[in-house]
Amino acid sequence: MHPGSPWQVAGFRVLFTASTLSQFGTNVGYIALPLIAVSALEASPGQVGALATLSTVAFLVIGLPAGAWMDRMSHRHVLITADLARAALSASLPIAWWLDVLTLEQLYLVAVLNGCATVFFDVGSQSVLPQLVGRDRLVAANAATMSLIAVGNVAGRGAGGGLVQVLTAPVATACTAGAYLISAVRLTALPSTPAPRSSVRPARLRTQIAQGVRHVLGSAELRALAFTATLNNFGSQIVNTMLPVLFVRELGYPAATLGLFWAVGGVGLLLGARCARPVADRLGHGRALAFVGLCLAPASLTLPFIDRGAGLWLAGAGYLLVMFKTGMDNVLGVSLRQRMTPDALLGRMNATFRTLLTGALAVGSAVAGLIGELAGVHVTLWVGACVLATAFLPVFLSPLRMRRGLDVTAH
Repeated sequence: MHPGSPWQVAGFRVLFTASTLSQFGTNVGYIALPLIAVSALEASPGQVGALATLSTVAFLVIGLPAGAWMDRMSHRHVLITADLARAALSASLPIAWWLDVLTLEQLYLVAVLNGCATVFFDVGSQSVLPQLVGRDRLVAANAATMSLIAVGNVAGRGAGGGLVQVLTAPVATACTAGAYLISAVRLTALPSTPAPRSSVRPARLRTQIAQGVRHVLGSAELRALAFTATLNNFGSQIVNTMLPVLFVRELGYPAATLGLFWAVGGVGLLLGARCARPVADRLGHGRALAFVGLCLAPASLTLPFIDRGAGLWLAGAGYLLVMFKTGMDNVLGVSLRQRMTPDALLGRMNATFRTLLTGALAVGSAVAGLIGELAGVHVTLWVGACVLATAFLPVFLSPLRMRRGLDVTAH
């Protein structure tokens, strides 16, 4: 094992294996939840958009306060509690279905509360990572983490489509509940990493939130990273919200085909995450973000051509390239922002990013539902594809384009 490897750190191994289970549960649920709405409850495109919006709206409501709270709380306890909450919420769906009392309103409620728990899990896991592995191992640790997310997209979404096909969507969510529960048990072995102590009396919550926002938006490089990632999420969510309606209802594909299409994106994420470090070593971290975006982002314009023939293969290839770019963005962008942020601000910085990024998912879902109702699914796909094709521009037009390394002065 390489002497600088994060795998030497026991706490990182615990976090990684727990996150593996959590990612599996999240990705099975990613397919199962909208398919419950579409197939079991006969939801309209607008209702599917509303469900996707509610799944992510929590970041807009509590994202920024959650970052300030995470800088004061035990990361371990928060992560365990979040997983237990998500397990209970997911388990409620197959129980309600079995009792024949499942409704769209329950689906909405589960989506909102599950989103709240996810806020704390995502902010907590990104905030604890630098404390577990140290800043010199961040790129390797983030590459492993983003590779995990990519594998989760392949295995979880592929398995999710298969489970929905075999067991029905409500029963598939029982697997989601089980994965979250086992993840919570695994996290009990995570070392305690208390927030940095200070002799200065803690500032008011509003002041702490403002400090995190100013840290991100006051830096040209962090601001560019935030805006590019926000646009990428906004465009992706517009597309992904309509895919269940397009695949299952309009084109008549089985759920497994939708899962396989999303799994292709997971392969792209994995390849991008694995290639991020060698490409950055050759081009420089900022240059890799800028020029890979310039070359690959336009591939998103193939997505509206999905049909029952060659268009599906063309869109699949384009989706693979777009997600390759996203995988590289995730590794290099997260590593840069963690390296540029002091420990005392990590929770608030991560919460500011997550609020922008996941807020974009909420807005993207609502926009997709609205356009889908008014103009149809294919127009919605074109809107999302155009946003994705131009999302790289904030980074490309910023000082990041000339950055070579992770150090603050590495230009």
